[in-house]
Amino acid sequence: MRILSGIQPSGEPHLGNYFGAMRQHVELMAKGEAIYFLADYHSMTSIRDAAERRRFTRELALDYLALGLDPARAILYRQSDLPEVTELAWLLTTVTPMGLLERAHSFKDKVAQGMTVNHGLFAYPVLMAADILIYNADIVPVGQDQKQHLEMTRDIAGSFNHTYGIEVFKLPEPMILEHVAVVPGVDGRKMSKSYGNTIRMFAPPGEIKKAVMGIVTDSTPVDQPKDTTTALFQLWSLFATADERAELFARAKAGGLGYGDVKKDLLARLTAHFAPLRARREEWSQRGHDVEDVLRDGAQRARAIARPILEAARDAAGLGAGRPEATRPD
Repeated sequence: MRILSGIQPSGEPHLGNYFGAMRQHVELMAKGEAIYFLADYHSMTSIRDAAERRRFTRELALDYLALGLDPARAILYRQSDLPEVTELAWLLTTVTPMGLLERAHSFKDKVAQGMTVNHGLFAYPVLMAADILIYNADIVPVGQDQKQHLEMTRDIAGSFNHTYGIEVFKLPEPMILEHVAVVPGVDGRKMSKSYGNTIRMFAPPGEIKKAVMGIVTDSTPVDQPKDTTTALFQLWSLFATADERAELFARAKAGGLGYGDVKKDLLARLTAHFAPLRARREEWSQRGHDVEDVLRDGAQRARAIARPILEAARDAAGLGAGRPEATRPD
């Protein structure tokens, strides 16, 4: 089973990235052939500083390695090291209906947030489809908010296959991470870099403490019952067992539990959880050339899988001199 996913280096990863995707990516290495990419092409829709993009991309690679991604068991590469992806994106663009892109929830949400509209933002789902289809991935782990993009990828793959009368691409199946709740930010909204409400995984201890202690709460007195659906309790729950959650929630509903005590306990749990990962990250950061070696090797291994599939798509579309027999690659 071939598993494919990626994450955009648009800022330093936070708890939402960790609990919503990155932790699961590392766990999935044991389930099949795992391919993960650092989506620096995608980041071009929002980041205009070249040095910043390179820094974020390297930092993201360090984060994955710190979380336990094993380069010997999974492929990790920088998206821009595989230009075959953008060539395939053009092939797919020519069979993608405008109406399909106009219905994308993500595009409409970003427009509503006031982001500057450009073609890259509009065509984002096509590049995402190329990321997936160039490996004929079987499974793509995503959250509910990305489910529509997977459906669009299936539509685009089907459109290409139908247009050229050959099944070049498999229709990938989404692996919906149902058990992953939306991680709230310190202000109660979904944790997001664009909202500026994140808690970064590997931020300096002082910054993490300030963020945790700054989680927005109401003015309910200590002796009164507390609402356990708020951001503070939901963030605390991420680091607790089921029994611990039941016990603390019962105390909160009975009254007598202060928000400050919950914040202090959350800070202690968060610090302890990331301490060994922080140490591993520091080890990798001292071996900068090794990180580049991992990404370079990952790109070579990814290309060995991707190139035959791109060639099959080119043959189907009548590009280049062609081959005597063009069949769909495995």
